[in-house]
Amino acid sequence: MLLTIGAYAGLFGAAFVAATFLPMQSEAILVGLILSGDYSLPVLVAVASVGNTLGAVVNWFIGRGIERFRDRRWFPVSPQKLEGAQRWYRKYGKWSLLLSWLPIGGDAITVVAGVLREPLLPFVLLVFIGKTARYVVVAAVTLGLV
Repeated sequence: MLLTIGAYAGLFGAAFVAATFLPMQSEAILVGLILSGDYSLPVLVAVASVGNTLGAVVNWFIGRGIERFRDRRWFPVSPQKLEGAQRWYRKYGKWSLLLSWLPIGGDAITVVAGVLREPLLPFVLLVFIGKTARYVVVAAVTLGLV
């Protein structure tokens, strides 16, 4: 029982961290847990999806507050890149959050959504849909269903 809780907690933590700018591979952990056959597939997908979505919410909060530091020397993004990202988000809007699962650019979309004050509820719903779809595909491929 404790091992099962630990596995789910580990997957949740990996998925949470993977949604931030810190490097983590939650898909590899999900695949390993699926292949072990010891865990409920729907629970694994749900845990990974919720953890990854909540990690994206952290990015949204960072975006809400980070713009006030844009003129600091240590700011990680040039003003031109930040403006470009904002233009891109304004062009494609909240629907771009369905792409938040992408390994390159996905985290940036969630931060920019915070910068541009995307309301939290639509943000969470769209990010959850995108991230859940990714984990469902990973599970299906792992099981040879696709």
